Amino acid sequence: MRLIIGLLLIVSIVSCNDKKVPDVSHIKIEISSKHFEKDLFALDTNQLGTPLHQLISKYPSFGGLFMSTILVADPRWSEDTVTAYVKNFISSYRPVYDTSQVVFKDFTPYENEIKKALQYLHYYFPQYKLPHYIITYIGPMDGYGDLIIDDAIVVGLHTHLGKNYSAYRSAWVQETYPAYLTQRFEPSYISVNSMKNIVLDMYPEKNDDKSLVVQMVEKGKRLYMLNAILPDKEEYKLIGYTEKQLKDCYAGEGQIWDLFIQNNLLQTLDNNIIKNYVSEGPKTQELGDGSPGNIGSFAGWQIVKKYMAKNPATTLPQLMALDAEKIFSEAKYKP
Repeated sequence: MRLIIGLLLIVSIVSCNDKKVPDVSHIKIEISSKHFEKDLFALDTNQLGTPLHQLISKYPSFGGLFMSTILVADPRWSEDTVTAYVKNFISSYRPVYDTSQVVFKDFTPYENEIKKALQYLHYYFPQYKLPHYIITYIGPMDGYGDLIIDDAIVVGLHTHLGKNYSAYRSAWVQETYPAYLTQRFEPSYISVNSMKNIVLDMYPEKNDDKSLVVQMVEKGKRLYMLNAILPDKEEYKLIGYTEKQLKDCYAGEGQIWDLFIQNNLLQTLDNNIIKNYVSEGPKTQELGDGSPGNIGSFAGWQIVKKYMAKNPATTLPQLMALDAEKIFSEAKYKP
């Protein structure tokens, strides 16, 4: 885990899409894409032994992780058992791989989105150690998706095949990824998920003993940072809502805030209550069926925006280091 906070570089500010965003065109990012899934599915399944070892060695930071954590191959298994296990995976997931090669016939646009986001990240946090690679892979549909490892952003293509991909509607996948999550299984979320992982790498969440309002603001800080490094990405994708849900949240912002105020929720320390408002979920019970879950993160985001509007000289590293209670107190948020 790398926690590095850099100084804000002084460069010109330009206006883009009515947002103030820095000009990062001069920042050079050295990153390239490597496609583990192509190498894996190109293996001859009748002669897997040595080629599989060679493949794992070709990806020194990811190959072992893929076997042990993603495929969950037990290290106590014999080589024959491992080979049979991988052979079965390749055979079973061939249709998923084939679909990925159609959807991602050209991965360049997604690489470019990530590269642009890393330019913004380096602008705000120049001392953060940037990844050298983007590694794509295919894994179990009910397992891991996008990851970050020491030298790479890892993209699980099987979680970006389009929200209507048939396998996402199967019962065994829905047990892990219900519909409100698979609606985000689109290619356009690759950069969002990748940058979310970097934000959490830099600022891990350690809020288990904190009040609801503190956790809301901490979530809001991370969304504000995510928006800063993905300034052209739609807000609803950053928070994981549908476009209509976010529009309705802005229209009902006062009602959402009243939910917390009238029920005296802000200072609660009860995690059973807190998780209802700052965790993923299909809806917020009190707001009805069409509402999104994670509504506390939306409110926290608005609090942070209000604070930053009042304190425009605050740099992004300074914001991330600020005490959440201070942000809440000084924002004087009241929609």
